[in-house]
Amino acid sequence: MRPANPRSRARSWVLQVLYGWDTAGDGTVREWARDALHGRSVSPRYRPYIDRLLHALEEHLPECDSRIEASMPNWRLNRLSAIDRNILRIGTVEMMAIHDVPPRVAIHEAIRLAERYGSTDSPGFVNGVLDAVGRAIADS
Repeated sequence: MRPANPRSRARSWVLQVLYGWDTAGDGTVREWARDALHGRSVSPRYRPYIDRLLHALEEHLPECDSRIEASMPNWRLNRLSAIDRNILRIGTVEMMAIHDVPPRVAIHEAIRLAERYGSTDSPGFVNGVLDAVGRAIADS
């Protein structure tokens, strides 16, 4: 078995943080990260990308949510499951603000998160929405 990619594992940690923050409905993403990750055995290999993603999410969350909603005209973000919503946020912020991650990689990694943590419909849904988000970002 090959070792886990540090960025893939970091995305899983970020999803856990976002899920807690999103379902609690209070505080900032970074506050939730500090509390959620405190005392947890998170490998130092994952910390730089966790911090980078959380910083980008905190900085770009309103634009992220706006881009996601624009790419799913028949859905409202608040009607999605917290897992799907936050996987879409991670994939979108990577395409928007983490420029050393190719859009196809961001989408693929989001699909992997959806396969692992979402419902049976999540991977296809995440793929379709993020593909539309990626096209919109490329066109802007």
